[in-house]
Amino acid sequence: MSFVNTLREMLAGARPQPTSTTSPSPIHWRVLQIIHNPTVRSERGRKLTHILNWQDPDDLARRFREDVHHASYGLVNFEIVERLETDGLPIKEDGFQYDGEMFLLRWRTRTGWHQPDRVNYQRILTEFNIIPQINLNHIDEVWLFAPPYAGYYESMMVGPGAFWCNAPPLPVRGRVAKRFVIMGFNYERGVGEMLENLGHRAESILKQLFRGKRGDADLWSRFTRYDKTHPGRAECGNVHFAPNSERDYDWGNPRLVLSNCDDWYHFPHFRGLTRQVNCREWGNGDIRQHHLWWMRHFPHVTGATGGISHNWWEYIIDPNRV
Repeated sequence: MSFVNTLREMLAGARPQPTSTTSPSPIHWRVLQIIHNPTVRSERGRKLTHILNWQDPDDLARRFREDVHHASYGLVNFEIVERLETDGLPIKEDGFQYDGEMFLLRWRTRTGWHQPDRVNYQRILTEFNIIPQINLNHIDEVWLFAPPYAGYYESMMVGPGAFWCNAPPLPVRGRVAKRFVIMGFNYERGVGEMLENLGHRAESILKQLFRGKRGDADLWSRFTRYDKTHPGRAECGNVHFAPNSERDYDWGNPRLVLSNCDDWYHFPHFRGLTRQVNCREWGNGDIRQHHLWWMRHFPHVTGATGGISHNWWEYIIDPNRV
């Protein structure tokens, strides 16, 4: 049985399911996938991912797309419209660039990593002709895959009116037709960490969306409550804190706390549902299962209140709607 099917059964067991309502139109989002995966001559010309037995970037992308499709109740459909793989590593802001041999030495000895670490995003935009493709409406966002120490942010926003997206907005010269997000994925890690990147993107975008709301109208602040900050009034928590977490990444805590996380399955018709929950709800500490559980609680139905759609995925995927 696949992971997603197992998760579906887990989420369905003895738990209220989302209220039956009209579903919003699906979101079809076109992705440019760029993979930095150098070959190493001294290792018989094998690719870095094969030498170190790391994840296959294409398999990661496939599983990530499936997970987001599931988490969004089928609303989000990522399509990789162009895939580019380069036999090299990205160039840093100061012009430094690892070759495959040098990177492998640094990784095996865990010494000598170059600083500053940040990648030269302007070079990436130019090298892969990204802005013209955005302006011609050929793509909607970019996924970068590379090893650790590539210098990527987990996510970054570009374009007119770009705002903080778990990283400062990237300024560019010239015309950019729309806002778009560049995701940075590490193929040493798994899909759970990719979902974490998306989760922090969601946090940034939804915080921006609700920035002018106060009190009960600030649904994002309500959604992210957890017991440590709101004793007895936990809701769904955030990326790092489940409803009962006592510290960052504490997704395996067996402590029972009162939460009304189930009420979000019925949004916007809250019913006052509360019950005791703990880590059994979200995978007993598994990063991927927690993040999918968390995202499955996002509002995802038709309608709007106060000018804000009841489908939060519209904003998470398309920052131009904010």
